[in-house]
Amino acid sequence: MLFRQITDSTLAQYAYLIGCQRTGEAIVFDPERDVDQYIDLAAREGLRIVAVAETHIHADFLSGARELAARIGARVFVSGQGGEEWQSRWVGPYAHTLLNDGDTFQVGNIRFQAVHTPGHTPEHMSYLVTDVGGGATEPIGMITGDFVFVGDLGRPDLLESAAGMQGIAEPSAHALWRSAKRFVQLADSIQVWPAHGAGSACGKALGAIPQSTVGYEKVNSHALKLVGSETSFVKDILAGQPEPPAYFARMKALNRDGVPLMPKLPEPRRVGSDLTVTAGTTIVDTRPWAAFREGHLPGALQAPPGKMLPMIVGSYADPEAPLLLVADAARVPQLVRDLIRIGYDRIERFITPEDMAKAPGLVRSKDVSPQEANALRASAFVLDVRGASEHAAASLQGSTNIPYTRLAKRLKEVPRDRPILVHCALGGRSAAATALLEREGFDAANVAGGFEGWRKAGVPTELPSDTAKSAGR
Repeated sequence: MLFRQITDSTLAQYAYLIGCQRTGEAIVFDPERDVDQYIDLAAREGLRIVAVAETHIHADFLSGARELAARIGARVFVSGQGGEEWQSRWVGPYAHTLLNDGDTFQVGNIRFQAVHTPGHTPEHMSYLVTDVGGGATEPIGMITGDFVFVGDLGRPDLLESAAGMQGIAEPSAHALWRSAKRFVQLADSIQVWPAHGAGSACGKALGAIPQSTVGYEKVNSHALKLVGSETSFVKDILAGQPEPPAYFARMKALNRDGVPLMPKLPEPRRVGSDLTVTAGTTIVDTRPWAAFREGHLPGALQAPPGKMLPMIVGSYADPEAPLLLVADAARVPQLVRDLIRIGYDRIERFITPEDMAKAPGLVRSKDVSPQEANALRASAFVLDVRGASEHAAASLQGSTNIPYTRLAKRLKEVPRDRPILVHCALGGRSAAATALLEREGFDAANVAGGFEGWRKAGVPTELPSDTAKSAGR
């Protein structure tokens, strides 16, 4: 058996290529949309992909399952559980199997058993993997998707907090508890192969180690330690979950109904300093804040490469609008992949920072020190763009909390008749929020050093008991 974990560090996502070296057949679990990476990897290993499987209908990236089915004829394996609302509606034209709990199938001499593990989503499937060709009779590992992570479990509130399905979080938490009770009955030796690692918004305490074992998780996972008490488990798993970015609801719908096929990646055209920015274009400037604030194209978003890029673009940009990137030419191919994975396909042009610096009409952003900001507080609106749990733990007196991934949808809560002082913990999230506010016509300034800078400057902060009632604002 050949086993390869394919890592997307930007989305903290793991896909898996598992192949039978005797027959040359392979399957991919939870692929991203740009499937050439899996086809090429399989070819390098002397394998051909004959099947693709999903653990669930994803919310944080666009699945490549349909692309593999259409491009190379891979057979599709998806969950048939959870009810009609939770079925993959796009599979009809393709060879496919809807799986129920306990169903098995083989790829070459490798056997996969579907295990229904609802909680993160109603249809969620995990897969026990047994290398029968190698003589094994017991599974070596489990593809756990967004059910079990290293050190954490998949959040059960996402359908409510991201997709707006009211009243589903608590029932989902109880379903997750039942799945967790079933999980801890597995043999300690079974390896755990999750769909995400540290940095994903699909949980609150994901570890950076790429895989684990059932035994290790039983000893070290805080959530699994609580399976003895359903009440304690449910209360704990729902508390402190981070605010998901706005694009999650769109990903969920597209993955359920059918991700648009993309046989070729976008190839944005390079433009020079004489560029014309047409109305409706979204400018995504990937330079660091220090460079961005000294001069950028009017209306640009500031979104540095890495994990913040999809969070910012996915929360602030219209997916139907043409995109203009500000980025080094060498970075563009990876930026294209990062963006199409969350459904931003209209990446039409890019300009290098050197060429952009020569363009007319550049504008500057405001940065203020904590001391300067403190002097302005009496006449300003202090906007804390950290997560609600961070704000509840400690905050500035009189500040208003709107997490930065929610800001674009809550701009009506921000006054236009006074300056806006924007802060997060250290200054990264607030930089992106400041750029958005500037684009929307607000008089905004980023507080350098964020909340820690305020505290070091001796600005009074509120206690958790004082802020608890306003934490969700």
